[in-house]
Amino acid sequence: MEKVRKRVMEIKKIINNNIVSSIDKDGRELIVMGRGIGYGKKTGQMIEESTVEKIFRMDNEDALERFKELLANLPLEYIQLSNNIISYAKASIGIKLNQNVYLTLMDHISFAIDRFKEGMHFTNALLEEIKLFYSKEYLVGMYALNLIEEKTGLRMPDDEAASIALHLVNAEYNSKISETFHMTMMIQEMVDCIENKFPQFKENSMHMDWLVSNLKYMAHRIMKLPATEGIEDEEFYDMIRKHCAEEYLLVDEMNEFLKEKYECSMTDEEKVYLTVSIRRTRDIYRC
Repeated sequence: MEKVRKRVMEIKKIINNNIVSSIDKDGRELIVMGRGIGYGKKTGQMIEESTVEKIFRMDNEDALERFKELLANLPLEYIQLSNNIISYAKASIGIKLNQNVYLTLMDHISFAIDRFKEGMHFTNALLEEIKLFYSKEYLVGMYALNLIEEKTGLRMPDDEAASIALHLVNAEYNSKISETFHMTMMIQEMVDCIENKFPQFKENSMHMDWLVSNLKYMAHRIMKLPATEGIEDEEFYDMIRKHCAEEYLLVDEMNEFLKEKYECSMTDEEKVYLTVSIRRTRDIYRC
């Protein structure tokens, strides 16, 4: 979505009374939203700048067509709710989100509210993991629940805050829901391995948060990006293996688990980095 600024726009298609499509200066189609912006208008007429509230751009043609179809059938209230949530996420967390988040989040919120009205309550199996690993996104999800309650009178369960957080994580990492689900499970399983080996890690969440942050980026790389190796330094690697033998053995076991369950693995560089991270965290606990 882009900020509204002074421009001359022509209506290409009227989607509904509050949504129309137009063409930008580069010939790309964009979606323009404003209360009553399409009412009584025809294709080819100019859009009055004072009626424009938001402008949306999608990343590709397929997403654009799905977005137009969705908007044609959504109440304006749901569209505005989703837009407010995304704006709040960008401002409060300072994250860059894939433009398709407007499509996915609007679709999800519409579905969730309608199903909730019908008495269908869905639990989120990863609620606790999302609260732990994506705490900022989860807080945005809680903000969303408060906003939904304010606008609709419906108080949805905290599980829904976690589901909204997942959509933000997807847009943040440019992932699919299934990938984010598996990435979150992978992080939890690596944390479990570490805490089972070194139970003292459970005693101080602040220090564990630092290690979890490293695991998040590693899980994202493993799930989404091709492996890249830096400059190999076997002498340094051997030193780490010897001086951090217990930690390195654990990392090696974790890597074998990843190969077996997820058919992916850490690079040698990542294994050494994680070994050092675990050792550093253990040393902090000893202080």
